[in-house]
Amino acid sequence: MLKLPAEPDRRAPQAPTGSADVDRDACAGLLARVGVAIDDLLKAESEHWGAVDARVAVPVEAVADIVRAGGKRLRPAFCVSGYLAAGGTADEQDAADTETVVAAAAALELLHVFALIHDDIMDNSDTRRGTPTVHAKHAALHAERGWAGEHRRFGEGIGILAGDLALSYANRLASGLTGPALRIWNDLVTEVIIGQQLDIALAAELTADPALSRWVAVCKSGRYTIHRPLALGAAIAGRPELQVPFEEYGVAAGEAFQLRDDLLDAFGDGVATGKPAGLDLVEHKMTLLLALAATKDERVARLVEDGRNGGWDPAELSDALLASGVRQEVEEQIDQLVRAACAALDDAPLAEDWDKRLVKMAEQVAYRDR
Repeated sequence: MLKLPAEPDRRAPQAPTGSADVDRDACAGLLARVGVAIDDLLKAESEHWGAVDARVAVPVEAVADIVRAGGKRLRPAFCVSGYLAAGGTADEQDAADTETVVAAAAALELLHVFALIHDDIMDNSDTRRGTPTVHAKHAALHAERGWAGEHRRFGEGIGILAGDLALSYANRLASGLTGPALRIWNDLVTEVIIGQQLDIALAAELTADPALSRWVAVCKSGRYTIHRPLALGAAIAGRPELQVPFEEYGVAAGEAFQLRDDLLDAFGDGVATGKPAGLDLVEHKMTLLLALAATKDERVARLVEDGRNGGWDPAELSDALLASGVRQEVEEQIDQLVRAACAALDDAPLAEDWDKRLVKMAEQVAYRDR
């Protein structure tokens, strides 16, 4: 559950009753249908492949386990919100568009599952959403049962296949998209993968380049989490004029989202976030937070340079980050990005009260504690 901060100046105005309540009900109803669509698909797939052999259904169940573990479901929420903010409705006369946006939102969530499973392998993460990651769970199972071969290789193999399957399901759900909506979907899928490639390259090279790290943040989070889902919803509703304001809003809010992720990883509580604290530092991830600090603080820069000569000490680097003052600098940058995101909506022709709701959503993703 996302929480807004206590500071009153960061809280969005409360939407008035009336049509806003109708939109809220429509949003909740569409998101409930998204959950049903995902559950129905995975249940049918599990039954189909399980009838062949229980082992065949293992990657399906791995995907289902991630879905059942919960999550923020930000991408479906922004997709449905983009659709409703653009004037789309859940009324019977718009049944075709409603079915399309539900399928697209479900596709976004399964695309996210694909990214999470593969990301956990690349990051060597043992937990996700408070439970063992796919590859860690199956590596442990391999060891427990004394099977032949390498535990890690087996677990990572299952993880790769499960991630591939989630991507396959996402594309299946998105298969009804056409025109601008299809182009947005294709761009989104490509950006996630390309952004991940640059992410692992910067981690390997330990390149402290804020511009490149920012591009990764925008590509992997700004566009993938907020901009493209919003744009997809608007495209399904037939509102091309919203693409520019949604891009300005989504990229800014998405960068704020990623910067909050960086702060939570470096300074947050692993129990609250559901994944190991400090994992980015352990895995040498050149986050925007670290890149900014390395260009301004000698101690951080030295520790990063030491990493090229045999690895750095994550605990020492965490201390150096805290002492560098970069945390406050990033908090101020997040504030600026939230203001920019909200300003992008000032003249956008949105359905009634949706500007206020999107302001609140930007604040929620930027000031969350997990």
